[in-house]
Amino acid sequence: MKITLNGEMRDVGDGTTVAGLLKDLGFQTEGVVVEINGTIIDRTRFEDTKFSEGDRVELVRFVGGG
Repeated sequence: MKITLNGEMRDVGDGTTVAGLLKDLGFQTEGVVVEINGTIIDRTRFEDTKFSEGDRVELVRFVGGG
């Protein structure tokens, strides 16, 4: 199925969860905010939140520095 990830089309498998996508992208769940169709997803729901065809997904990673 197709989703839009940070403005670009991406194919993901049926049943892909937020946690699965983050793992595929090499992201840790800490320090990442996930928004699906304008709604921020609570980190505790990453394992059970699945994507649907056409979802608009935004991932924001926090990077420390100084």
